[in-house]
Amino acid sequence: MKNFVKNYAMPAALLLSVVVGGVIGIIMGPGASALEPLGQIFLNLIFTLIVPLVFFSVTSSIANMGEMKRLGKIMLSILLVFAVTAILSAVISIISVFIVNPTEGLGEDTIHSILQDAEGEASGASESLSLPWQLVKTVTVGDFSALFSKSNLLQLIVISVICGIAINMAGEKAKAFRDFLNAGSAVIMKMIKIIMYYAPIGLTCYFASIIGQLGTQILEGYLKVFIMYMILSVIYYFGFFSIYAYVAAGKAGVKAFWKNAIAPAVTALATCSSAATIPVNLESCKKIGIPDGIAETVVPLGVNTHKDGSVIGGVFKVVFLFGLFGMDYNSIPMLLSVLAVSLLVGAVMGAIPGGGMIGEMLILSVYGFPPAALPVIAVISTIIDAPATLLNSSGNTVCAMIVARIVDGKNWLLNRNNTSN
Repeated sequence: MKNFVKNYAMPAALLLSVVVGGVIGIIMGPGASALEPLGQIFLNLIFTLIVPLVFFSVTSSIANMGEMKRLGKIMLSILLVFAVTAILSAVISIISVFIVNPTEGLGEDTIHSILQDAEGEASGASESLSLPWQLVKTVTVGDFSALFSKSNLLQLIVISVICGIAINMAGEKAKAFRDFLNAGSAVIMKMIKIIMYYAPIGLTCYFASIIGQLGTQILEGYLKVFIMYMILSVIYYFGFFSIYAYVAAGKAGVKAFWKNAIAPAVTALATCSSAATIPVNLESCKKIGIPDGIAETVVPLGVNTHKDGSVIGGVFKVVFLFGLFGMDYNSIPMLLSVLAVSLLVGAVMGAIPGGGMIGEMLILSVYGFPPAALPVIAVISTIIDAPATLLNSSGNTVCAMIVARIVDGKNWLLNRNNTSN
């Protein structure tokens, strides 16, 4: 019970702040805008740390992956499996938002104008560039100093990844730099933790202002997102995970997976932490019969880089903002961009401490939405946290089964069972 309270204290506080802010906004009406400065203080503190957080966290994460050089066939199989399952999760979530639009009828023009007033025009969303030049603008900048802006977040990530790889290549010569990055990452995360103590107050005031001006429309949008996500989670968890287990080892694989799926699932729901499920997932992999070398590589690596639940959430966040800003995503290029960004949110961002917030900033940066929209989609992270963690962590277990199928052949489970007997 103590651990349960500890793990859920902050998410509960943030969710409560949204509820309280909504109530205050409904009661005060437009007058609640007087509370917005208190909310903006929280946003400004977070925005100030975004750039150093990305650089230190991403670079140190890549720099500390030296052991990946020896993984060979296992690593190639992991890359393939992670990519395919993440793409499938993104595709089905995109299909779901075409079936039910969570922002339908939310009053796009009103919301758009409020967010514009808070931060100015969403410049990136309105620019018309050819696809090749949009790609150049999205992943690179023309000057080093331009990296020190939260508007160029993806470009900063590209340079941070390159820097991390270079540190790995430099080996022992870069040990001091690696230690500096690890220390910097730890310090920035402590600063984030300090600022988060103010988050309930800041979010309460910010949402009181938003709801005071918009009424209950946006709350209805959140309810739609939550219901849609829960339905999709059930379909993906029971349906797609069963398919993945069948692909890995036939009917025996499905039986073995579900026989050992309860403990990791309960741990994920109870802790809302994929990292906390690692020991339980590894134990379940052992009981299923997955080779230790594969399980001990897939599960820890998957916690950082493979998050199907976060990919689905990324699609919902992008579509939610598109709906609020009255933007159209019914075109092949735009759908491909939503797919790519959601994969980044679930994969690259998952490798970083505080990844949810960075993923949300990535969405704002790529599409040019104003930073004031950050709390609007941050609420989505809070309300889908538990089911997203369930999909993220359990997905790593079933992916380990598929990797075992690729590496050891289609009879891997039968051979393991015969060996153990």
